[in-house]
Amino acid sequence: MARTYRQHLIRRVGNVVISRAVSLGIGPSYYVLLTTRGRRTGAERTIPIRLMKHDGREWLVAPYGVRDWVHNARAAGAAVLRRGRRSRQVVLNEVPASVAAPVLAAYVRKEPVTRPFFDAKVGDAVSAFEAEADRHPVFAVTNAQVSGGSGA
Repeated sequence: MARTYRQHLIRRVGNVVISRAVSLGIGPSYYVLLTTRGRRTGAERTIPIRLMKHDGREWLVAPYGVRDWVHNARAAGAAVLRRGRRSRQVVLNEVPASVAAPVLAAYVRKEPVTRPFFDAKVGDAVSAFEAEADRHPVFAVTNAQVSGGSGA
């Protein structure tokens, strides 16, 4: 049975450290800061997160289950990804289990620290990860279209 995520002091301190490193553009290159708008308050919320690259696309995975950022992403459908001085507006589209499954399988291979939160294990069939997709939402990341003036 997969473990349930609990926020504790060590994890909070770790998030502060990795957030600071990512904001300076240092640390693991696959980490970014995800900023979503709170679905109830409208306030901006920022967390460090792995930007997963798989099959030529970018993905955000919720390895610890449906957390606040997932609710906010579902409500807004958009976010800002930042690393160092670079930031970009993105559109976030939650994908169905059949699309999420291979991404989840790849994620578990690349992020050993999150493995205890999955019932499916490295090397399991993709169908095992498909069964977990409702507990670990996956969002496809695409760059937001910036509208410009016609200049006329």
